[in-house]
Amino acid sequence: MCLIAFAFDAHPRWRLVVAANRDEYYHRPTQPAGWWSDSVSRERWYAGRDLLAGGTWLGLSRGGRFAALTNFRDGQATPGARSRGELPSGFLAAETTPMAWLDRLASDGQAYGGFNLLVATLQAEPTMAWYGNRDPSSPHRLDPGVYALSNHLLETPWPKTLRLKQQLLDALADTTMDDLERTLLAALADTEPASDDSLPDTGIGITWERVLSSAFIRSADYGTRCSTVLAVDRNGVASVIERTWPRPDEAAGTLRERRTTFVTTPVAS
Repeated sequence: MCLIAFAFDAHPRWRLVVAANRDEYYHRPTQPAGWWSDSVSRERWYAGRDLLAGGTWLGLSRGGRFAALTNFRDGQATPGARSRGELPSGFLAAETTPMAWLDRLASDGQAYGGFNLLVATLQAEPTMAWYGNRDPSSPHRLDPGVYALSNHLLETPWPKTLRLKQQLLDALADTTMDDLERTLLAALADTEPASDDSLPDTGIGITWERVLSSAFIRSADYGTRCSTVLAVDRNGVASVIERTWPRPDEAAGTLRERRTTFVTTPVAS
C-alpha cells in the first residue's frame, strides 16, 4: 500500500473511512481481496494477499480489527529484511490493543525495511495507532480526525497526500455509501502528476519522483494494482469495495471489482 487517507472516529455515521491505493510491481503475484486467516488464529479477515511472501497490505477482521501498511521510501534496501506484509496480518490475528501490539513491534522494528503501519480496533470505543520504523518517537495513539499517509511519515505534506486528504474531507459530506464510494474511487484514479517544484527528494531521482507523484501510478513495470474504499459505521457494519487494475499490457476490460458487506463483532475472549 502506498497511499492512504482515512477518517478515524471523525464522522457521526462512520467510525472509519479509508481510501487507499496499493502500488507494486506488476510481476508480483497477488490474490484479490477475500476471506482468509493464518493457521492458528480464530479470527478471519477480509484482505488481499501477497502470494510471494504471504502477507497483506490492508485488511479488516470480523472482530473489528483493522490494519494497513505503506513502505517508507528512502532509496535504500534492507538486506535480509523480513517481509513487511506479515505486519498487518499479525495484528489482525492478535488479541492485544493497538498500542500494546505496536509497542512490542517497536522493539523489533528495524528487522524490516522502512514502513508505516496503521492499526485499529473499531468496537464501542474505537482506538487507532500508527508506528513508523523510521520515526524514533513512534508509536503514537491517534486522536479522532482525518489523516493521510504515503511513503513517508504520517501527515507528511506530499502533494498527493494533501490532495487525497482534502478529497476525503469533501467526500464525508456525501449522504450515501454509493456517493462516498464514487467520490473516493474517482480520487484514487487521479493520474495528475505534481509539479516539479513540489516533488519530494527521497533518493530515487527526479524521473521516478514524477512517476510516483500522482495518486494513481502507471509505468512499464510498476503501478497501482488495486484501489480500496472501506467504511465501518457506528453499528459495526463494514462495507468494502476493491478495484483490481489491469497491467498496462492487458485489456481495460480486465478491471475487476469486488464488494462485500459484513458485521464486525468482537471475538469472545
